[in-house]
Amino acid sequence: MGRAEAQDRGGRKWRNEEALLPAQESQRRDRTMAALGRQVLDWHRLIPLSWASILRQTPHFGEQKRATASLLRKLTTASSGGALKGLPHVQPRKYVQELECGTSLTQCLLEKQRAPVDGGSSEREELISSLLDMGFTDVHVQELLSIQPSPHPQQLLAIVSKLILLGVNPEPVCVALKKSPQLLKLPIMHMEKRSSYLRKLGIGEGKLKRVLHCCPEIFTMHQRDIDRIVKVLREKCLFTVQQVTEILHRCPYVLREDPGELEYKFQYAYFRMGVNHSDMVRTDFLQYSITKIRQRHTFLERLGRYQTPDKKGQTQIPNPLVKDILRVSEAEFLSKTAYSTAEEFEVFKKLLAREEEEESESHMSGDKSTSEEEEEEEEDEDKDEDEDED
Repeated sequence: MGRAEAQDRGGRKWRNEEALLPAQESQRRDRTMAALGRQVLDWHRLIPLSWASILRQTPHFGEQKRATASLLRKLTTASSGGALKGLPHVQPRKYVQELECGTSLTQCLLEKQRAPVDGGSSEREELISSLLDMGFTDVHVQELLSIQPSPHPQQLLAIVSKLILLGVNPEPVCVALKKSPQLLKLPIMHMEKRSSYLRKLGIGEGKLKRVLHCCPEIFTMHQRDIDRIVKVLREKCLFTVQQVTEILHRCPYVLREDPGELEYKFQYAYFRMGVNHSDMVRTDFLQYSITKIRQRHTFLERLGRYQTPDKKGQTQIPNPLVKDILRVSEAEFLSKTAYSTAEEFEVFKKLLAREEEEESESHMSGDKSTSEEEEEEEEDEDKDEDEDED
C-alpha cells in the first residue's frame, strides 16, 4: 500500500512535470524571439543608407546592388517573422565585431571590397562620387569614364567642374566632352581665360550651353580665328554688337567657316535676295550652307517665284519668306514653296553645278590672262627703260 502510494505519488509527480513542460518551452521560445527581435532592430539601425550612398562609394555597382538587395531581403524576412538565414544570430562574437565595424553598413561592405584595391581606384571612386553629386546620372558617369584617351581623374573632374560652374547642365557637358575629347587636355587657366573672353562677346552662362553643344571646339580653337569671324560680322557685314552676339548664340557654326566665305554668304543674302540684317539674325540665315541657299533661291528665280528687290526694297511679286525656303525639308520646300517635283529639282541642281563649274573655269582663265597681260606690260616697261638709258 505504501509502495503503491509512493509509486502513485511518483506517477503524479511525473505527470505534473509533464504538464509543466509546455509552459517552460513557451517561455523559452518567447525569450529567444525577443532576443531575435532586438537583434533585427539593431541591424535595421545599421542601414540608414540609400542606394545613392552605396553607388557613390564603390565602383562595383552591380555587385554592391545585389549584395545589399540580398541583405535587405533577409532583413525584411526577419522583420516579418521569418527566419534570419545567413545573419549571425547564433554567433554573438561575430555579431559584436560587425557592430564595431562602423556606424554604417556601407562602410563595412566597402572595407571588405576595397581590401585588395590600390590608390588609383580610390581616386576613381572619389571622381564617381563627385560626378554623382553634381547631378550626373550613372549612364553619364560611365560615358565620361569611357572617353579615350582616358584623362587623369583630377583633370576630368576639374574640367567638368569648370563647365558646370559656367552654367552648363550635366547632359550638355557629357555630349560636348564626347564630341571633343580635346577639351580634357586644356589647362584650367586656359578655360578661365576663354570663358572670360566669351563673356565679353555676350556669350555668358545662359547662352554658353547651346554654343558648347553645337561647337564644343570654341574652347580649343585659336582666339585669333574667333576674332576674324567677329571682325567680318562687325566690319564687313555691318551687324551691330547685339546682332553679333545673337548670331554667335543662334548660329555657332559660323565659327567654323572661312571668313571670306562668310562674307560672300552675307553679300548674296543682302544683294541678291534682298534679306536685311534683322531677318538674317531672326531666321538663322548664316547657319545654312551657301550651296543650299543658291540652289533653292535660284530654283525659285527660274520658276518666277522669287524676285530680287529693287533699290526701294520692292518687288512685283510677293517673295516667299526665308523660313519657308531654308528652314524646311526639301520635300516641304518643293510641295509648299516651289510647287515643283523632286525630279525637276534634281535636274536643276545638276545644271546649276555645271554652270558654277564653267564660271569658275572662266574666272581662272580670266585671272590667268590678266596675269599674262600684266607680265607683258612689265616687260614692255623694262624695254622702254633700257632704251631710255641707251
